[in-house]
Amino acid sequence: MSDTANTKSGNAIRVMVVDDSAVIRGLITRMLESDPDVNVIASVGNGQLAVNQLTRNPGEIDVVILDIEMPVMDGLTALPLLLKADKNIKVIMASTLTKRNAEISLKALSLGATDYVPKPSTARELSGENDFRRELTDKVKNLGIIHRADIGKPITPPPGAAAATPAAKTATPTAAPSTDWKINKGGEVTLRQAGTTKPDILAIGSSTGGPQALFEFLKGLPTSINLPVVITQHMPATFTSILAEHITRMTGWPCSEAKDGDVLEAGKILLAPGDYHMLVTQKGPQRAVKLTQDPPENFCRPAVDPMLRSVVSVFGPRVFTVILTGMGNDGAKGCVDVVNAGGTVIAQDEKSSVVWGMPGAAAAAGVCSAVLPIGELAGYIMNYLNRTK
Repeated sequence: MSDTANTKSGNAIRVMVVDDSAVIRGLITRMLESDPDVNVIASVGNGQLAVNQLTRNPGEIDVVILDIEMPVMDGLTALPLLLKADKNIKVIMASTLTKRNAEISLKALSLGATDYVPKPSTARELSGENDFRRELTDKVKNLGIIHRADIGKPITPPPGAAAATPAAKTATPTAAPSTDWKINKGGEVTLRQAGTTKPDILAIGSSTGGPQALFEFLKGLPTSINLPVVITQHMPATFTSILAEHITRMTGWPCSEAKDGDVLEAGKILLAPGDYHMLVTQKGPQRAVKLTQDPPENFCRPAVDPMLRSVVSVFGPRVFTVILTGMGNDGAKGCVDVVNAGGTVIAQDEKSSVVWGMPGAAAAAGVCSAVLPIGELAGYIMNYLNRTK
């Protein structure tokens, strides 16, 4: 199919790299080709060539890594044409960490791109011996598996990719299930009863597909719930400040990228900044956030687990947690802490998630009181708050 095609197994995830820089194309290709379960079958220098390639070979490419700034046709122009050629194609936007590119990447997500990745910019990153290789490869493998399933050609998940989790179905809530994995033989998630204590904080975790999920979820949740909200969304620096602005503009919730020492306020959202864990602390009579650059957890910084642990340490049972779409299992351990303290956890369902990794892990851990479509989560919270007044 292209000069980069090789003889790897047909089970390998098939990738097209689109970038006007031959150096970057070569770097990304070598990184991905070093994994036996990934096959870069096309490498092109602009969006028009990418559209031509996909149009000629619909269904033959699983994942496109798409640069933003290119001659002839840029990434944002090419994106809808790629999706027209294959409505199920998974597109990862690649851009340097600038405010302008962060804005464009978020717009691309709203137009159907699946994820984003910051392009390497330092000598260490260019060497390929770093977290960029792991992050990019993990995203490609996971999204490639989803594409194969979407087009009716599922494959056995390659090593290192998230295994498929059974779809969540409503089960009869149990009084107090253990926090061991709780998917029964029928493929149903065991739900637990919600906590009985009125929450004093809403804590949200999200990753792949998270920005759009956050917009939809928060649009349905009125600021009159009178709770402070903290969000950890897996995102690099620069992107989080832009996401905070978009949340404010699109949902009506005042949202800001958290700064060290910011005080929690009812009706306002603090968003963890890229490359910093956001913790909640007691600061005299006030609750405030503390930012740290402690080691990544679950390969992430910011990560959801440390945020949830800190929230529980300050608020005890008065915590309501929502886990939205995302790759991996970040947040599952923190959710166990939440329910063990008497708080409540709900999660987005598989069908409405871009990747049912994080919410699936929480659901499978038996800690959720509900697993619902994104459009029903806010209504559940409102009903819950009315019950616990």
